Amino acid sequence: MPEQEQQGRGVREVKSAARTVDLLEVLAARGDRPARLQELADELAVPRSSMYALLQTLIARGWVRTDVTGSLYGIGIHALLTGTSYLDTDPYVRTARPHLDEASEALGETIHLGRLDGFAVAYLATRESHEYLRTISRVGRRLPAHVGALGKALLAERSDTELPPGPYDRATGNTHTTREALTADLAATRTRGYSVDREEGVEGIVGFGFALRYAAPAHDAISCSVPVARLTAEHEQRIVAVMRETRARIETAAHRGPAGTPDWR
Repeated sequence: MPEQEQQGRGVREVKSAARTVDLLEVLAARGDRPARLQELADELAVPRSSMYALLQTLIARGWVRTDVTGSLYGIGIHALLTGTSYLDTDPYVRTARPHLDEASEALGETIHLGRLDGFAVAYLATRESHEYLRTISRVGRRLPAHVGALGKALLAERSDTELPPGPYDRATGNTHTTREALTADLAATRTRGYSVDREEGVEGIVGFGFALRYAAPAHDAISCSVPVARLTAEHEQRIVAVMRETRARIETAAHRGPAGTPDWR
């Protein structure tokens, strides 16, 4: 990767640091598919010898792990420890947690807190349903913003001009895969005041998303996920009412945050 000027700062990117971050992101994105040395060298356009040296350095420091043969590589435990520290020290996550507990208790459904990251959403907290519900949204997962209630609630807080041109990846037969379809959905979200994901991200699951407006534009949102089989008109009304109240409580608590808390970008 060529050295680039960092936008708005005039600070030259450090090539070795950028290469390290790129490698960790590639390994993290592979999930349970370990990588071989040549695969990583090819994907990042790095000489094999340089990639090997970088991997060995990161293995020694716990950021990368390898198998007993030394030929397969995956993300290391220090990535988990750092991610946990992020969650433990983020003031908004800390503020939201007790309110997520209350919403989950009141509704008996799965509640999520997520943060926009480009055109994706990173899941920061989850409170599982009383009745076991298998979802793909787990803490630390990063999913496309256009397929779920969290992401659509946050995209609706922004101008449609910021949306990628598409087409977008399809998760189910209900996913909005064109820019036109997504912008129409976001317009409805703005009118309604919250987003609705009707089996667009996961078949059999409906989600309701609410942007948290303690920042402008909002970067965090909460959602409630419920199986279609449990969703009646009355239950939907109850979900919307409880989640609106939960949003208001989190926003109020966030504005009353302790003095001296950094205003993270």
